[in-house]
Amino acid sequence: MTDTRQEILDAAAKLLEHTGAERFSIRDVCQAAGITAPTVYHHFGDKKALLEAVAADGFRRYLETKRSREPSADPLADLRRGWADHVGFGLEHPAFYRLMYGTPNAEERPAAREGDRILVGILERLAEAGRLRMPPEQAATMIHTASVGTTLSLLSTPEGPRTAGLADRMRDAVYAAVLHESEVPGDAATAVPELARTLLATLSVRDTAALTPGEHGILLELLAKLASDDA
Repeated sequence: MTDTRQEILDAAAKLLEHTGAERFSIRDVCQAAGITAPTVYHHFGDKKALLEAVAADGFRRYLETKRSREPSADPLADLRRGWADHVGFGLEHPAFYRLMYGTPNAEERPAAREGDRILVGILERLAEAGRLRMPPEQAATMIHTASVGTTLSLLSTPEGPRTAGLADRMRDAVYAAVLHESEVPGDAATAVPELARTLLATLSVRDTAALTPGEHGILLELLAKLASDDA
């Protein structure tokens, strides 16, 4: 049985890659899919809804690889591979990427939230290993914001000295902000905040059976104070 809706999405996706969202039209989609305009409107309502569906389909395709990939023994390697996959997808599918991440409320799409959960899962493993400077959700926000901003910048800036190695430099900068080496560096004055950040990140993903919920909350509050730069 032919899935007309998916055929329209496939035709629209191919068209989007060639024309971009600015020149994208229902008429061209109809010609590409061999259908009439009423059929498109029946399934999607209007051009805006069709583009939204194309963006959701783009997220689905992007996440297929992430869903099928088993975590490795090294969460840091998984984190680096995730960054490379994200930037690589954007550079390979620029029109898709701009539609997915360059539009209002892009982060509210269910598939975008699923991608965030996958990233948080990797960061939780790093937190359990004592490698995270902050709770996984905060680290995920920083990494995601950096990866999206970097990719959109690469798509809008001509290749040249300014962009050479930009993705790797941005990755290293944001990872340095959210991660630290196994050995906490620095003297006693700097070690306490670093250790507090590490313990705060670790306890945010681990149960502390010896503590009541109230005690656990107090401990997290105290660690947050010790982890601040003013501590």
